[in-house]
Amino acid sequence: MALSLAESAKLSTTNLQRGVIETFVQESSILDRIPLMPIEGNSYSYNEEATLPGVAFRGVNEGYTESTGTLNQKSESLVILGGDADVDRFIVQTRGNLNDQRAIQTRMKVKAAAYKYQDTFFNGDTVTDPKSFDGLRKRLTGSQVISAGTNGAPIVGNGGSDAHAFFDLLDGLVGSVPGLNSTNGAIYANRQVIAKIKSAARRLGGYEMVREALTGKLVATYNGIPLLDPGQTAAGADILPQTETQGTATDASSIYAVRFGQTEDDQAVTGLTNGGVMVDDLGQLETKPAYRTRIEFYCGLAVFGGKAAARLNGVLAK
Repeated sequence: MALSLAESAKLSTTNLQRGVIETFVQESSILDRIPLMPIEGNSYSYNEEATLPGVAFRGVNEGYTESTGTLNQKSESLVILGGDADVDRFIVQTRGNLNDQRAIQTRMKVKAAAYKYQDTFFNGDTVTDPKSFDGLRKRLTGSQVISAGTNGAPIVGNGGSDAHAFFDLLDGLVGSVPGLNSTNGAIYANRQVIAKIKSAARRLGGYEMVREALTGKLVATYNGIPLLDPGQTAAGADILPQTETQGTATDASSIYAVRFGQTEDDQAVTGLTNGGVMVDDLGQLETKPAYRTRIEFYCGLAVFGGKAAARLNGVLAK
């Protein structure tokens, strides 16, 4: 049974591990809700439907023409995300009276890892970083990528026909991910794009703020579906930037609709792990007078269904 990190935090056996997992949940709009399916080994192989077998009506005393479906075998590998946080013993001794210096550095390391995972979830490319995994931008093709127009489409625009046209596109995006609802997925967009969606939706309806039962967070929703910003990288760059080119527009962005699932049978986007988030207090090092905390996350991503997610590109935050 797959668990989200929010649920696994409740099962953590140490305060250190629980605190690290809770930080992941607090800092990430993906890791706070994506189910993580436990697997054995370092990869997961599965079969994807390619073509269905034929069926037909038959008459009395007639036979069927035998046929079978075809499958594509696919495999997803786990990758290693993490890092070490060292704090000099002198700092712990002389500056620990005001703040727990090791706790501060551990939290910062976890935040950086959460940002790295979020960025890779959307923009990961094993061609440029073979140690990572491919994100949704690379995986989504064909009808699961919707264009917002030759030169992009504004969200508010003239406040009338432009806004209606945008929400038609947004409804089309949600419709490209069958089964997406308030409890099993989300719509992801840049924070400025979300601000414009809120502005347009206040005029036309469909927007409200709700507190999620799953995460306890107060989030914006569109027709009940969480509307979330994946945030920025550790360097401060937007994960879903407004720098895409759409015809003559060079300030376009993308919106993603994602349906999460717990198993292969859900035909959705599912996280993979072997061991979850692991936290080790290695104590004082022999090579230098410093205390080390190591954080590692054996993680992967699987898109089990061809309609588990979709992307709307060419969106203008105007």
